Amino acid sequence: MINKQNFNIKKKHGFFNYLKKNLIRTTKNISQEIINLFKKKNIIDKELFNKLKETLIIADIDIHTTNKICNLTKKYAQKNKIQDSFKLYDYLKIEMLKILLPVEVPLIIKNKKKPFIILIIGVNGAGKTTTIGKLAYYFYKQNKSVLLASSDTFRAGAYEQLSTWSKRSHSILLENYKKKDSSAIIFDAISYSKKKQIDILIADTSGRLHNNIMLMEELKKITRVIKKNNNMCIDEVMLILDANIGQNSINQLKIFHDNIGITGITITKIDGTAKGGVIFSLANKFNIPIRYLCSGEKITDLNLFNAKNFINAIFINN
Repeated sequence: MINKQNFNIKKKHGFFNYLKKNLIRTTKNISQEIINLFKKKNIIDKELFNKLKETLIIADIDIHTTNKICNLTKKYAQKNKIQDSFKLYDYLKIEMLKILLPVEVPLIIKNKKKPFIILIIGVNGAGKTTTIGKLAYYFYKQNKSVLLASSDTFRAGAYEQLSTWSKRSHSILLENYKKKDSSAIIFDAISYSKKKQIDILIADTSGRLHNNIMLMEELKKITRVIKKNNNMCIDEVMLILDANIGQNSINQLKIFHDNIGITGITITKIDGTAKGGVIFSLANKFNIPIRYLCSGEKITDLNLFNAKNFINAIFINN
């Protein structure tokens, strides 16, 4: 049995170490390259900022966000007549932090009207089902009752995979009737949750190809069904993004958000990528809350996003 107190202590104090370990490749791609640049260039001039732009873009930060960071840093240097490149380096980190702070918004569970409904969406392979299991366990440790709805009717083995995570996370899994479509499964899950006074309903969906119009329309149908079920609302539409896809995540988020309306983001697989810089692009372009970061297969590998810890972990060795 896992000690709840120890779990909470780990969540509170272990996030920085968790990030430091899992952002090694991103750290090398961003801060190490930047620090090398500032070491070589003692003079603050046009060449320094041009090379800084190149470095940020290589780190998978889009050109618009890169220009914003560089322009603000340049203005600061000019206004304050900064000559020491390392003082400018410290300010650069502050500007990067400012981009992330507005999206550091934790998901608050309000149970004025049960259940609190979380709709999980994303493309195949992003880690939706694994994230659902981690979320369910995270809420279980907060003494919340959780029901899972497996409405991924396209992928073979989706129900069985979610069933395994349900057992591990101490949550309830609504039986998936194969003859029913996704909307019907979620409708039944809402009805069951209201009857049993379940705190949280987490609904899985098929791996939506963000450029497939038919599948996107079906996802819209799911949202309509939820809203029609006794005037229930979707409390959270959470998009799961794989950190490894880098700038492609911007296109995914845009299309999903335009069609469905995303209220929160969870970024997975941050341990295996050097493209963690895309988080700055996502924050700057969309200003949608980044709820969690996660990696690995452990059920506890899910952490609240914290902007300051993220920045400190990237620049820890510099």
